[in-house]
Amino acid sequence: MDYKFSTKCLYGNGEKNDKELTGAISFPIYQTATYAHPEVGKSTGFDYSRLQNPTREQAEKIVASLEGGDDAFAFSSGMAAITALMELFKPGDHLITDADLYGGSIRLFNNVSEKNAISFSHINCSQEDIESFINEKTKAIFIETPTNPMMNVVDIRKSAEIAKRHNIILIVDNTFMSPYFQNPLKLGADIVVHSGTKFLGGHNDTLAGFIVSASKEISEKFRFLIKTVGSGLSPFDSWLIIRGIKTLPLRMEKAQENAKAVARYLLSEPKIKKVYYPGIPGSKGYEICKSQSRGFGSMLTFEVESKELALHILKSTKLIPFAESLGGTETLLTYPATQTHADVPEDIKIKNGITDKVLRLSAGIEDPEDLIKDLKQAINSF
Repeated sequence: MDYKFSTKCLYGNGEKNDKELTGAISFPIYQTATYAHPEVGKSTGFDYSRLQNPTREQAEKIVASLEGGDDAFAFSSGMAAITALMELFKPGDHLITDADLYGGSIRLFNNVSEKNAISFSHINCSQEDIESFINEKTKAIFIETPTNPMMNVVDIRKSAEIAKRHNIILIVDNTFMSPYFQNPLKLGADIVVHSGTKFLGGHNDTLAGFIVSASKEISEKFRFLIKTVGSGLSPFDSWLIIRGIKTLPLRMEKAQENAKAVARYLLSEPKIKKVYYPGIPGSKGYEICKSQSRGFGSMLTFEVESKELALHILKSTKLIPFAESLGGTETLLTYPATQTHADVPEDIKIKNGITDKVLRLSAGIEDPEDLIKDLKQAINSF
């Protein structure tokens, strides 16, 4: 059935599941490594949990339905998903990637993928001409939008048109927006990646990663890869993701509301020099974001007047934790220079604007007045 988004968060597209067999409202955790067969040549559809598990399958069906994909694949972390994704490519292949990606992705590309003789052009996909970097060895374009952490907005439709013109694939990391606000496959992307740890799980209590494919051809490759590389999501963590997704629409709306309120406050604060949030009218990327997304999300980045003030804020907030990650019920402050992007080469960090004065905030679901009060006391006590 073609349910609306909030209903899909509970049931996926309504495929047959255990509720019809047992009446269980909460999908069961199938904590089993292997499965019995009635006889040779006959199977229940499950053989060994590295290949597939009913709880993982349910999580995958729900995520596939939310993104409008042919299939989805649940991995043990976002980086496990991207590592498996890179197995689509072989030595000599070339990828174009945004220069302002999550630091873990850059670390993987620079230290593992390049070792495996895959080459990259790291460019600003929101400003530079992607097409001019394509050569005969180019196999894919990999973007994140908005980017992490500088919140650049990349035009997904335009990127997809370029990819199709050159018979290469477009991969979009959709972690920051979640399927609630943005669906890259519907805009022409071939593959969507999520750190399920973030908004999909939503409670800062489990690690997960997802790949969603647009075509059966790509799905078949990933179904082979996930059983071969052995990094599929465990039954219990799959259940946590299923539980987390149930409240995804509610959390995303509240978190976005809080992000907008915090952004308005920061724009009025003299000690804050820049605020990067795609929902600021007139800001770079605002119109593109409006055209391809149903909202602006709950992630924002801001630059303060000095490194000393940045460090003071991180140790002075009383409500907001100084922690890595994002997308949970709790608002988090992150210092990209030494946390998420610590392994990014210094010249690239500076070029992207990731200085020691930059802080990233993931808005949670608290009362916005409490968040603003906490930030205000931290800034004004410097």
